[in-house]
Amino acid sequence: MQFRKAWAVGFMLTCLSSTQALDVDLDDYETLQNATALVAKGLMDYYTGNQYGQTIGMFSWPYYWWEAGGAWNTLIDFWFYMKNDTYNSIVQQALVYQSGENHDYVPLNQSTTEGNDDQAFWGIAVLNAAERKFPNPPSDEPQWLYLAQAVFNTMAARWDSATCGGGLRWQIFTWNSGYDYKNTVSNGALFHIAARLAHFTGNNTYAEWAEKVYNWMSDVKLISSGDTKYVYDGVDITNNCSGAVHKYQWTYNQGLLMSGCAYLYKTNGQEKWYNRTEDFVKSSNVFYNNSILYEATCQPYNSCNTDQRSFRAYFTTMLAATAQLIPDLRDQIMGWINTTAQAAAQSCVGGYDGHTCGLNWQAKGWDGKYGLGEQMSALEALVVTQALKRPAPYNSTDGGNSTGNGAAGLEQAATNLNPLHITAGSRAGAGIITCVVGISIIASLLWLIL
Repeated sequence: MQFRKAWAVGFMLTCLSSTQALDVDLDDYETLQNATALVAKGLMDYYTGNQYGQTIGMFSWPYYWWEAGGAWNTLIDFWFYMKNDTYNSIVQQALVYQSGENHDYVPLNQSTTEGNDDQAFWGIAVLNAAERKFPNPPSDEPQWLYLAQAVFNTMAARWDSATCGGGLRWQIFTWNSGYDYKNTVSNGALFHIAARLAHFTGNNTYAEWAEKVYNWMSDVKLISSGDTKYVYDGVDITNNCSGAVHKYQWTYNQGLLMSGCAYLYKTNGQEKWYNRTEDFVKSSNVFYNNSILYEATCQPYNSCNTDQRSFRAYFTTMLAATAQLIPDLRDQIMGWINTTAQAAAQSCVGGYDGHTCGLNWQAKGWDGKYGLGEQMSALEALVVTQALKRPAPYNSTDGGNSTGNGAAGLEQAATNLNPLHITAGSRAGAGIITCVVGISIIASLLWLIL
């Protein structure tokens, strides 16, 4: 039934398109509120967590768990910039429910498949909730700051000094593909979260961790040397990460490093963080074509996968935060943001609803592409046009009211801090159980046939 429904929606989206442009005037707040409400509704069309038998906090196939965390981050921005609380109760419920048994975003339903980067994007969402003073959970539930600290602590505990002199592996568990890869999104996210926690709490330990991660990334050449700060995808651990760096450039990696530096500069005023922020802003021009944001590594080749279609949403929210934190960089950033918003808006005229957003914002009108990532990215592009008209990220000294615990995530003996150790006896036992189950299934099938 679900497959037939998805096919039917896809067919309608492909065949039907509105010719009426989305009514967006960046200088008219009310029309912007109305337009973004339509785009947000299109985003929530992919949400299945409120349907019978479905999982709270999750979106429809093929959207993975990590992207759900990113989507809630976008809806927090929608609430904050557009003053629209339509989805607040759903967002709050999802962020609390998916935090898991130890409230560290390693829930049992994901604990054998999730990577460091997956966990990080939920941590970024709750950090956004803390910094924007999103309505707090009930007092008997973990608070936004606590959840963010738990993500940081459990990620930091996986810091792998045994290979490459440090760094996080892409995957948490040994059996997952990518365990032997140290990538920027995992390490950049740890840097980013540490920088934001330093800003929110004033605790210098987080700033020290951020610097440690940044220096390691620079040492293994995930960040290019010189004034032009390019950010690359990752490096294999073979020969202690001395091999060739995979030089794919993605918007979300750029955003993690750029805004993390901006938070650190805002926190401690050190000139090096200002210079690095400025360098990352300058090198972000590789992701703009006529001042319109695009995913440079895949869009020109029509090869963006489901995950990659959402990357611009994360870059955009981080770009806006950078403008809020460092006034000197606002002219360049807001020029990009406003031009991109107009282009994104004119793509949101597709589908049976007339406000389905496309992937290619350079195209005239809707390009026929659709999905959660497209909807998130366009919504984020529109709402952050108000970045300079709304408060900068709060911290604990200027209005931030979320509470936490420096030991969050480490208070119970969890199995997710390091790669899960499996003994030979456990493997043998698992093998026996697998054989018994397999034989039972075959015997049942034979019985049915006979």
